[in-house]
Amino acid sequence: MDNIFPGRYTANVSEPCVVFLIGMRVNRFWAIKKWFSVAAAMGPMLATLIKHPDKGLLGARPFFRVWPLETCMVTYWRSFEDLTRFARSDDDPHWQAWQKFRKEVGDDGSVGIWHETYKIDPANCECIYANMPAHGLAAATEHISISEKTRSAAQRMAISDQRAAY
Repeated sequence: MDNIFPGRYTANVSEPCVVFLIGMRVNRFWAIKKWFSVAAAMGPMLATLIKHPDKGLLGARPFFRVWPLETCMVTYWRSFEDLTRFARSDDDPHWQAWQKFRKEVGDDGSVGIWHETYKIDPANCECIYANMPAHGLAAATEHISISEKTRSAAQRMAISDQRAAY
């Protein structure tokens, strides 16, 4: 079981980073060969990123919904440049997986894929985790205890605003 941190915590985000959400939706359950191939492509990508931290992945967390069958992977990256370099590199598994998807699934509607990318400025983010293991942005950056100065979302955002002033 994950190490639970009793109490309230937040993230100390000292550098800009990127949150990248990527997902898949099964639109035609019986097109198993197509959606299984898409789902199976994520494993080699994560294995590569874990083996090579210099590629810029800070952390990842998967989520699943049973029906309609959907996946979502929340990932945290050091920079947008690291993310796009990994996505476009012939030496990394994403580019080949993307080409295979375009060839085998294309626009036939059997499997949906999506992604969203957010640049996180330390001056414009706040978060809280209560009675949780190190999670999300705090697990990807620095997991710190809530203090008198960071008790409320407004206080945490004010600290972010102070960072922006420098």
